[in-house]
Amino acid sequence: MPRTRSTRRLLGGPISSEPRINDRIRVPEVRLVGPEGEQVGIVPIGKALELAAESDLDLVEVAPMARPPVCKLMDYGKFKYESAQKAREARRNQALTVIKEMKLRPKIDSHDYETKKGHVERFLKQGDKVKVTIMFRGREQSRPELGFRLLQRLAEDIGELGFVESSPKQDGRNMVMVVAPHRAGASTRATRVPRPAEPQPDAVE
Repeated sequence: MPRTRSTRRLLGGPISSEPRINDRIRVPEVRLVGPEGEQVGIVPIGKALELAAESDLDLVEVAPMARPPVCKLMDYGKFKYESAQKAREARRNQALTVIKEMKLRPKIDSHDYETKKGHVERFLKQGDKVKVTIMFRGREQSRPELGFRLLQRLAEDIGELGFVESSPKQDGRNMVMVVAPHRAGASTRATRVPRPAEPQPDAVE
């Protein structure tokens, strides 16, 4: 059933997420904050609008539920533009977060280990996280410490590029660890892996 004009009036219309600015602020007085964050104090709304006009800025209501409401002098157009830019940058960075996977056997030979480690290092340099999976087969399942020692060795070898974000955990017949790249400019973190509780092995094949 379509809403009538009177129904829309009673519901108050659509809710806006935009703050009230300038002459849309209809209160007798406000707590005013200057453009640099300085506290001006409680002033009549007319005085606040006058100061905004003199500074060629907008009066923006930033805390409408306060008593009296808090308003700030700012260039609202510039503020909205910069906020949108930051939101886009945050979404872009989030979209670029990728988790690669590298699988190893607990009794991997030295040549294969160096090759796999090289791949992990390359992923970390690209800014990607890496899920490292140790795959146990047959009787290897009764020796989880082999996988743990291999993951600890890898964590120490790649310590200049990344750190252990998720410590080794037994997942069925596999043991999984996640490593992440260091943030730009961050100091190198300790990468020694804490020893996990001894898992119960599955039935031996």
